[in-house]
Amino acid sequence: MNNENIKKIVEDLIATFLYAGQVALDLRDKGLKKKMKSDNTPVSNGDIKVNEILTTKIKTLTPNLPIISEESSENKDKKNLNDFWLIDPIDGTYDYINNLEEFTLNAGLILNNQPAGGLIFAPAKERMFYSYGSDNAYEGIGEKKVKLECSKNFNKNFVKFVSYSNNIKPEIESIHRKLNVKEFVKMKSSLKFCVIAAGEYDGYVAEPRAREWDIAAGHAILEHAGGIITDFNNQKIKYGKKDFKNPSLILKRNNI
Repeated sequence: MNNENIKKIVEDLIATFLYAGQVALDLRDKGLKKKMKSDNTPVSNGDIKVNEILTTKIKTLTPNLPIISEESSENKDKKNLNDFWLIDPIDGTYDYINNLEEFTLNAGLILNNQPAGGLIFAPAKERMFYSYGSDNAYEGIGEKKVKLECSKNFNKNFVKFVSYSNNIKPEIESIHRKLNVKEFVKMKSSLKFCVIAAGEYDGYVAEPRAREWDIAAGHAILEHAGGIITDFNNQKIKYGKKDFKNPSLILKRNNI
C-alpha cells in the first residue's frame, strides 16, 4: 500500500468520524446505557454504536485488513499480525459518560507493525486530527486543513508536559527532571498525542499501561507531525504484540 492509497483511505474516513462523533454526542444527550466490562472498565451503547459505524466503513475501504477493536473480540486471537487496523471507538469513556470533553474516537492503520495512518476526533471539542505519512499530519478546521508541526512555538525554558494523573510516579518524575519539565497538566484520552503534535504541549511519559488501540492513531499523528515516540529504553514501539499490551512510553517534540 503506497502513500497515495493511505491518503485516500484516511481522507475517505474523515466524514465517517465526524458523523460517528455526532452520533456519540446525540446518544449522550438522550441518556446512555452503561455497564461494566470484565476488566472493570465502563462501556456504553455509545461506544458500541461508534464501533459499528467505524468498523463498517473501514471494512468497505480495506476489506482484506483485519480490524482489532477494543469493543470487539473479533481478530484478537490472530497471531503474526503485520497489516491491520487498531480501533478504540471511544477513548476516555469515563469522560464520555460523565458529560466531560476529552474523549476521542480513534483508528490507527498499522502496516508492517508500524503506524502508517491515523484519525482522532474529539467531538465535544470539535477537533479532528489525521495523518497519512511523514510530514502529512493535519487538523481539520471547517473546510480547511492545518498542517501539524510539533516543533513550532517551543520554549526550551518552560517545558510543559501532559500526564494521565496528577500524581506521577517516581520513575516518571525522574524522566521529567531529565527532560527539564517545568509543569505538567492532567489530560485524558489520546488527545494527549494531538496537542503535542499541534505544538501546544511538549511531551508525555507513561509506564506500561493500556493497550495498542489506545495509542496507535495518536502515534501515527504525532510521528507524522515530526514527534518522537519510544519506550523508556529508546526503542521504537512495535504493534501486534501479544495481548496488544503497551510498553512504557515517551512522547516528545523533536526539539527536546
